[in-house]
Amino acid sequence: MSHEGILLVNKPAGITSHDVVARLRRITGVKKIGHAGTLDPFATGLMILLVGKNYTRKSAHFTGQDKAYHARLYLGIATDSYDIDGKKTAESDYIPSEEEVFASIEEQNGERLQTPPMFSAKKIKGKKLYQLARQGVEVARPPVQVHLETTLLSYTYPHVEIAVSCSKGTYIRSIAHEMGEKLTCHAHLDQLVRTRCGDFLLENSHTLEELESCWQEVLRT
Repeated sequence: MSHEGILLVNKPAGITSHDVVARLRRITGVKKIGHAGTLDPFATGLMILLVGKNYTRKSAHFTGQDKAYHARLYLGIATDSYDIDGKKTAESDYIPSEEEVFASIEEQNGERLQTPPMFSAKKIKGKKLYQLARQGVEVARPPVQVHLETTLLSYTYPHVEIAVSCSKGTYIRSIAHEMGEKLTCHAHLDQLVRTRCGDFLLENSHTLEELESCWQEVLRT
């Protein structure tokens, strides 16, 4: 029996996107499985898994779609990766006002140029940036044109919660870092949930445990 199609997975925190693919290969017995966009290990939420050759070849279609996130920023500390998994690089005890936070979010709207973080899979002259970053090397990164719709959800120092709808190639970690620099208090991303990818929604996804249970039911019928 051939198993092909699209699976919407609610990725848990603490595992890589590669781990999700490997787990689904074990669950389904299908070797040809890909995904349409990674999530960092600390991040959670929607991943589109493409099962079978007829679907993995369509990955570019899915990766090019707009995405939406709920994110939480931690003010007062900057890290080298711009997120909670990085090493602390700067610290501040300055507490921005709500008006300052709102103004910095307004700057994260519309068409704008965003510089990719060093800790990213983007390639410069054939080398992935995170490989250079781990060697302590920092190189110039050309900014990328992105489209952002950023909304303030709540602010209780040191946490700022935002909703972001964005185009392909956007780094939410860079939004956190840029806001921290604008507010002169530093910041990093400490929670991230992907809620939408194109027309696919997190609410329609399943945990790996649910998919494993469902697959066992399919095999028994």
